Amino acid sequence: MKIAVIGAGAMGCLFGGRLAQAGHDVVLVDVSRPQIEALNRHGLSLTDDHGTARISLQAASAQELRGSRDLLIFFTKAAHTATAAKNAQHLFGSESWAMTVQNGIGNDEAIAAHLGRERLIFGMTSYPADLLGLGQIATHGPGEVRIWATEQATPRLSEIAACFNAAGLVCQVDPDVWTAIWEKVIFNAALNALSAITRLPVGGLGDDTDARNLVAQVVEEGSAVARAAGHAVDRTRIWGTVENAFATHRQHKPSMLQDVLAGRATEIEAINGAIVRHGRASDVPTPCNDTLVSLVRIIERSALKAGGP
Repeated sequence: MKIAVIGAGAMGCLFGGRLAQAGHDVVLVDVSRPQIEALNRHGLSLTDDHGTARISLQAASAQELRGSRDLLIFFTKAAHTATAAKNAQHLFGSESWAMTVQNGIGNDEAIAAHLGRERLIFGMTSYPADLLGLGQIATHGPGEVRIWATEQATPRLSEIAACFNAAGLVCQVDPDVWTAIWEKVIFNAALNALSAITRLPVGGLGDDTDARNLVAQVVEEGSAVARAAGHAVDRTRIWGTVENAFATHRQHKPSMLQDVLAGRATEIEAINGAIVRHGRASDVPTPCNDTLVSLVRIIERSALKAGGP
């Protein structure tokens, strides 16, 4: 399969690397020239529980590529999804499919605005990944991918899921994927913002009583908002995922913390911000999420004024 992974950050490199290892024709698409050059010159260094592998694959900007791809997988930050979809329109042919398993709420709408919804796959993934440097990532522990498309199963959707499974990316076709998406958003909201503010890794949050209490409040608020929106999220299941992260991903720095440390804009609006917006629409109070959103916005503005982290 000819695949373009849009966004060569930690998650894009993880998925692109696994699919390239499985024999697919993969190109990583990014706007960072140093990242593109490092990947083309040295390949991708992928470290997991079994060691480190060097994977050869192509990297380029969207403008440098010609011809359609069978599958476009989006892994940009949520704020850049619409621009990335617009820039990749020439890669989306009459038989192409697009996929988003990005963090947050709203990425599917941003992609559909430029590529349409007829051949759009949306879902979530629980795989963790850290960007160690240019062309270098690390992942630890198990994960999964859940996907659905245009509100019904299609043979192509099952074929794509099979490709992921063959590449070691455990993938399930799930008609109730919006419940899984909201549970992932709540999980991310519980850990990402607080980690970005305190600069603690996941294990550090789990070790601190006050942090755990705040995490629990975010889970409660997010669950109430999701249920009000008609999604049957399971608060106990979400908390179990949080506890598992505390125990098994202790040194993991959530993507929002990585963004803060690098002086980049975060995905706060698509994660905790989405909970706040949907809460207001449903008259569900979200005081803890409101506070976390404001604090992360302050950190972002401070970094922007200072010119760095």
